[in-house]
Amino acid sequence: MKLSDSQRETFHTKGWIVIPSVFAADEVAVLNAAVERVTHRDGPEVAREPNGAPHVVYGMHLIDKRFAALAHHPAIVEPAEELLDSQIFVHQSRVNVKQTGGSIVKWHQDFGTYHRVDGLPDPRGIMVGVFLDEINACNAPVLAIPGSHRHGIVSEAFKDPTSEDFATVSKYRYDIPADTIASLVEAHGLESIMGPAGSLLLMDMTVVHGSSVNITPLRRVILYLNVSAVDNRGETYERPEYYAARDFSPLIPAEADCLRRLAS
Repeated sequence: MKLSDSQRETFHTKGWIVIPSVFAADEVAVLNAAVERVTHRDGPEVAREPNGAPHVVYGMHLIDKRFAALAHHPAIVEPAEELLDSQIFVHQSRVNVKQTGGSIVKWHQDFGTYHRVDGLPDPRGIMVGVFLDEINACNAPVLAIPGSHRHGIVSEAFKDPTSEDFATVSKYRYDIPADTIASLVEAHGLESIMGPAGSLLLMDMTVVHGSSVNITPLRRVILYLNVSAVDNRGETYERPEYYAARDFSPLIPAEADCLRRLAS
């Protein structure tokens, strides 16, 4: 899938693009079946809300062949390679379930953790998101600050052990303080990232973003494949493989019907 000049320009200036309905309903159904399977796992890669509901499943491409196929889907590999001008590998993958009344995600940059904890040298990576639900203004969409990636890594970021989910999800996250967020929003504004089910998000991993609590009964599931240029690999191994890559092999694009072939 080749990007237009306008899409490439928007990505580089704003920090992200959303391409609606890249994946058809039958492909989304295959991925939803995989979500149902992996969220019932009991391993340490599954982070849960206090009530036991799944919140995040890390390393999804390592534990289910349907997610592994997604990582090789040409609709993901080709535009990511185009934007990074490089072959790519998966640094981290995850299923993010925004449950009704579940955890908020405080303001952060994905690269903040990948650089400080995993030793990823440079912010030459993309947060690829696949929407399995319609993401709208009601069900706690990701909020992002356009242009914030141009500031580089936010030095004021810190680990917050008082976060409710520190023992599970946020123990490696570097949160950005409110006064820094206020300055960034004043300079650049703030936007919600929305789109129909099957949409594709391509976001620079240095964009500042977060999300609030979902107070609706509407589910909000996003699959994330955070990819990096093949010569920009992590140099430390503090975290388990389901958090951060050990396999730096370049992703080879599969056939366009690779998900449909895995329909049960």
